[in-house]
Amino acid sequence: MTDNAPPKPADPLVDYFITKDGQTFAGYHLLVEIWGGSGLTDSARVDAVLREAASASGATILHSHMHHFSPFGGVSGVVLLAESHISIHTWPERDYTAIDIFMCGDCDPHLAVPVLTAGFSPERIDVQEIRRGILET
Repeated sequence: MTDNAPPKPADPLVDYFITKDGQTFAGYHLLVEIWGGSGLTDSARVDAVLREAASASGATILHSHMHHFSPFGGVSGVVLLAESHISIHTWPERDYTAIDIFMCGDCDPHLAVPVLTAGFSPERIDVQEIRRGILET
């Protein structure tokens, strides 16, 4: 007799906190600064690059929304993920872009950085990593 029972649902008590290097925390928050990038006034391109970055990180995209501003053409937007979010704010008049990538669970937000680099061709990209929600031991 074979077991044809459907898989059991995920344990409701399991969260998506990460344990690494002796720390347990909610997730990684990357603060990405882009200087001198291209295509950062094109809402559709920004959306496509952020979606590709989310996918490369192993994240699940739930929704995306971009807003285009006048007169300088800046874009602000968010890609809402099951694992958190990626947000962007561009200042084309300053050749500056701020991107936040916050992910929990098995996702690796660091994998988004090469996608952002390829998609926006920045002159310079700076990345800071913050571990969010560090639990006391």
